[in-house]
Amino acid sequence: MSYEHEPISPMFRIDVSAESESSQSSNNERVLFELLRQLVAGQQQQTRLLQELLQQSQAANKQRAAELQQWKNANPELARSCRQAAETLSRVQTQFLDSLTEEIADSEEHLIEGEYMLNEFVDRFGPRLAHLNGVLQVLAQLGGGEPTQNSNG
Repeated sequence: MSYEHEPISPMFRIDVSAESESSQSSNNERVLFELLRQLVAGQQQQTRLLQELLQQSQAANKQRAAELQQWKNANPELARSCRQAAETLSRVQTQFLDSLTEEIADSEEHLIEGEYMLNEFVDRFGPRLAHLNGVLQVLAQLGGGEPTQNSNG
């Protein structure tokens, strides 16, 4: 069996001439320029999309505010009552939070050490706090705007 030597083509070629350096450098600059151009285009598109999102959000907020103002104008007495109720409920919430924080301070060790005590605490105060916050939010939103005059009530 005879082996004939075939010329092996190189897997890569290194050219050290001055001409190839400037050619490679020019090629690298073109690639870098193209990447930068794509980055700028992507950022411009992101900016445009964020502006559209902001405009949509602002439009929805303006519509909600207009609808709320229409409701307040149609129900001025109820809006005033909601404001008064929100102020009263806010004081109730403050007292509730005061008792809640006292309970936490008094039971600190038990709450940290025992999962049962923590669960009992959350069951006892959690739903009430969540519902109180929800009701207060609705009343404050419906009665928002002008502060109530205690002389009118």
